Amino acid sequence: MRSLRRLLVTAALLLSSGTIAHATVGGVDHVGLTVTDLDASTRFFTETLGFTVRGGDESYPAVFLGNGEIIVTLWRANDPDKAVRFDRKNNVGLHHLAFRVPSFDALDALHARLETAPGVTIEFAPELNRGGPAKHMMIREPSGNRIEFIHRPPQTP
Repeated sequence: MRSLRRLLVTAALLLSSGTIAHATVGGVDHVGLTVTDLDASTRFFTETLGFTVRGGDESYPAVFLGNGEIIVTLWRANDPDKAVRFDRKNNVGLHHLAFRVPSFDALDALHARLETAPGVTIEFAPELNRGGPAKHMMIREPSGNRIEFIHRPPQTP
């Protein structure tokens, strides 16, 4: 019994160290975004996209938001007036954050809502993604982070 336990512990250690198997990752747990206007970005995620506030850290300051599928943490830049805006073609980092939407109709309805959302800039309206069948759109939320919304219809066999 003792040697079996030792064998199992050794196997577990080898597995966890990657000697026998490589660790795999699952879906995205959360995404952290630095923002210049914490209040405006929080309102965008809650009022426009339906996220709820799950907590925060006033000392950072930060707000933690969730929608049942993903958590987004918003972290205010130390000096928002001097914050360097992201340039997707010249900066290393998050190019954009992409959210799935359940249907083409939902994508169109979201586009209509985003057209009147305060501080939102629409880069492009819903269009076919690389010829389809997926359709997507791209926006910038009030602090300038790029967000894509995409619907991929089920593939037929």
